[in-house]
Amino acid sequence: MSTIKRYGIWMDKHNATIVGKESDDKALPQIITHITGEESSHNSSEKNEHNHERTILNKFFNSITAHMQNATHLHITGTGIAQEQFMHFLAATPQFKNTKTEESTSNKMSDEKLLEFLAAKI
Repeated sequence: MSTIKRYGIWMDKHNATIVGKESDDKALPQIITHITGEESSHNSSEKNEHNHERTILNKFFNSITAHMQNATHLHITGTGIAQEQFMHFLAATPQFKNTKTEESTSNKMSDEKLLEFLAAKI
């Protein structure tokens, strides 16, 4: 029998809060970590600025996935389009291509509210 690892993430373009729950459906989810991504600096070349933003975003996404090894279920929520970009990133990553993902939209909330919200989702 394989271990079920469920995760929830609240994210925007620069911040992420990762919540996790392993195996036991009765277990309560717990906050694993908070991650803050780099801010993009202005560049005189539009092409270089775009490439730099893409590099920063990929670095941010990699720092998130480092905390979700062997994820089986994932619920992503947050503001903006960051969740959609992250889902595309996961789909292109062999380790996560079989992970069941769901998404929703929500405003920033306290850690306690996030745990309540994700308890029903993961």
